[in-house]
Amino acid sequence: MSRADTLDGVRSRTIETDRLETHLLESGDPDGGGEPIVFLHGNVSSSRFYEHVLADLSDDHYAVAPDMRGYGDSETKPVDATNGLGDFVRDLEALCEALEVPTPFTLVGWSKGGGVAMRYTIETPTDVDSLVLVNPVSPYGFGGTKDVEGTPCFDDYAGSGGGIGNDAFVSSLAERDRGEGETSARRILRTYYVDPSHTFDDEREESYLTGMLDTATGDENYPGSATESENWPGVAPGDTGVNNALSPKYCQLEAITEIDPAEKPPLLWIRGDSDQIVSNESLFDLGTLGRMGEVPGWPGEDVFPPQPMIDQTRAVFETYADRGGTYEEDVFGNTGHSPHVEMPGDFLERIESVLEE
Repeated sequence: MSRADTLDGVRSRTIETDRLETHLLESGDPDGGGEPIVFLHGNVSSSRFYEHVLADLSDDHYAVAPDMRGYGDSETKPVDATNGLGDFVRDLEALCEALEVPTPFTLVGWSKGGGVAMRYTIETPTDVDSLVLVNPVSPYGFGGTKDVEGTPCFDDYAGSGGGIGNDAFVSSLAERDRGEGETSARRILRTYYVDPSHTFDDEREESYLTGMLDTATGDENYPGSATESENWPGVAPGDTGVNNALSPKYCQLEAITEIDPAEKPPLLWIRGDSDQIVSNESLFDLGTLGRMGEVPGWPGEDVFPPQPMIDQTRAVFETYADRGGTYEEDVFGNTGHSPHVEMPGDFLERIESVLEE
């Protein structure tokens, strides 16, 4: 299986490993001797969000952007949330082995893919030459924590996981709705994936929209299962699905600070200054929505404040540096959740500087 509509210089193919039939986009020559680079997409997206980057990247570098399980044109398989993002890491290991990607390589992860990239680096740091994290999920997961140390609001991590997804949005994905309704994928793309002032090229927007709609929905994929809770808002994480794998109950990535100093790759953190998804007051976090009065029964600032996602990430990365690593924070102005889409020239320049270094 391959796509016939890829940009010039970008190839599409599917690789079968012992774990997954993985569709990927690639560019450059794998035997050309340049630095290999692997791009990991975010939640409700696919490799399509990197296609223009692969097209513009120098042919000296071999670039790979896979669709993770349940996304894009890859095989759909259940996500075991009890191992955090482990399923995605094992899939990536199998793919890199099948492709014989030379190590170490530069690893780029956006949003959820940033969490996968961190987990991969924690487990196999010597495989990673440089780590680039683009608006990554907090090292303490998404939702349900209240301070820079990642302290859970409740013992059962209520307020995070599969139960906090928007049902209307999930339905629009399942129905492959290409309209412009309030909870449609197109509206979410235009309003939250980028700064609302950003305008899309029509062809690119349709490709990104397809990448979002190619998301497997349900209890085993997006958003995942849920369990009842006595704590606000009445739901806690289940044990399957993507949003549960991202819940702080299972997604705990602060161990990145404990990598041996001799093996810590240099870390570049790129983020947009107007990101509404991963921020200290995320509009996808129930703490923020409760404070705004959008979710009834909010127990208040002391019990369930907005998760300080940026502050948590910075604190962990500063510890990473204090313990022998290096990290740089690069903030893109007037940019939302997708710097590689909104500021492609600046993003490519930063990536190429990492590859040259």
